[in-house]
Amino acid sequence: MAEQSGRARAANIFDVARLAGVSHQTVSRVMNDLPNVRPATRLKVEEAVKQLGYAPSPAARAMVTRRSRIIGVITTGAADYGPSSTALYVNEAAQEARYSVLMVSILVATGTRVREAIESLLRQNVEAIVMISTHRSILDAAYQLEIGMPLITVDPSAPEGRDSVSIDQYDGARDAVRHLIGLGHREIAHIAGPSDSPDALERVRGWRSELGSHSLVARDPSVGDWTALSGYRIGSELPTTSAATAYFVGNDQMALGLIHALSERGIRVPEDVSVVGFDDIPESEHYRPPLTTVRQDFEALGNLIMKRVLRALTDTEFSREDHLPAPLVVRGSTASLLRNIDARTA
Repeated sequence: MAEQSGRARAANIFDVARLAGVSHQTVSRVMNDLPNVRPATRLKVEEAVKQLGYAPSPAARAMVTRRSRIIGVITTGAADYGPSSTALYVNEAAQEARYSVLMVSILVATGTRVREAIESLLRQNVEAIVMISTHRSILDAAYQLEIGMPLITVDPSAPEGRDSVSIDQYDGARDAVRHLIGLGHREIAHIAGPSDSPDALERVRGWRSELGSHSLVARDPSVGDWTALSGYRIGSELPTTSAATAYFVGNDQMALGLIHALSERGIRVPEDVSVVGFDDIPESEHYRPPLTTVRQDFEALGNLIMKRVLRALTDTEFSREDHLPAPLVVRGSTASLLRNIDARTA
């Protein structure tokens, strides 16, 4: 064992938590003989304390009850519009409630890096942790950790019992496809986001469900990475024999790339094909043509996240709402299929 100044480093509360496979808050509750600890968990902590020879300091004993009015926010992946906007509005809502925010951003997320980020926040005595991740695997890894404090996630398909909020991706997707069906389109292709994204998976599910409810075929979607470049590449590689007369695209950025590629190939939007995006980013109404899209209210989502944090930390009763609506915004990138056919044959 490494030594410093001739003496081995004394075990700390985080060493005990790691060995026992629990949070440092759980260790604190056991050391202070507080309730709400399962007997098996208590036994694991006591065995780890004995094995490491841990002697809690007065500061460690105080960790479980000290109030800091600080929350931790973890974001993973690239600085995409949705997650970045949500984190910004969580910070604004926290300041309104007189809480400070410690932000941790992880570009290339792994289960290990998320655990290290959570441990870092716990050492700074946060009272709750908010996780905004675009990766199903990372959210699932976080759910496996026992951190001993509120964990609020943005997850449209969270396991039962988890404290999670989201914008209704599934119904938003269904409304987008229903709009296209109402315009007469029957071959509606989908360009999906990454297969590890909970939001992308819910949008695919909504697209399939709405087509199925009208007895229409859902062909295998193309898969992008949320960037305009991926939408452009997919649009450039579409077969000239494609029967699709409409595209439901997983986000506005990919829709922009698709429209660009289609225009280079002489395919007009909406005269030849209709396109619907998702997000309603500020630039979408200035696309050429202005983009029909599904709006996500990230300010409302940030406020809802903070309400869930406060509900977990205080006796204040807030609404138990956990899904926000995602309304369709109709603009110039969609048009009636029959109208377009009539115009071409006139």
